[in-house]
Amino acid sequence: MITDPISDMFSRIRNANTKLHEKVDVPSSKVKVELARILKEEGYIANYKNIEDHKQGVLRVYLKYTAEGKKVLQGIKRVSKSSLRIYKGYADMPKTVGGLGVTIVSTSKGLMTDRQARKDKVGGEVIGYVW
Repeated sequence: MITDPISDMFSRIRNANTKLHEKVDVPSSKVKVELARILKEEGYIANYKNIEDHKQGVLRVYLKYTAEGKKVLQGIKRVSKSSLRIYKGYADMPKTVGGLGVTIVSTSKGLMTDRQARKDKVGGEVIGYVW
């Protein structure tokens, strides 16, 4: 049994990215699909697909590499855990790698990046950092 599904997703993506795999499969959920959507919009993954298997479903994440074969996704880290939740207001929203990375935040308006949270002036739970 997985205690923290988001942390498990981040670990699977990190491990597959380290080994330069083309894709990685993750048990699907609405939150994970939204995380994949943000990663795709920000350009860290090539694509994602939700595959129905008459059970929970599988989220297939296609990883992205440069033409030289270098990793686009340099790092992904879970911040708020089930044992320690981290909440920030929009004014205190942390910047990842000096603004070059993305902080993913769960707000009352759904999952969004730190830039979007500052723009919409909403705070929330800091899910993780991507750079």
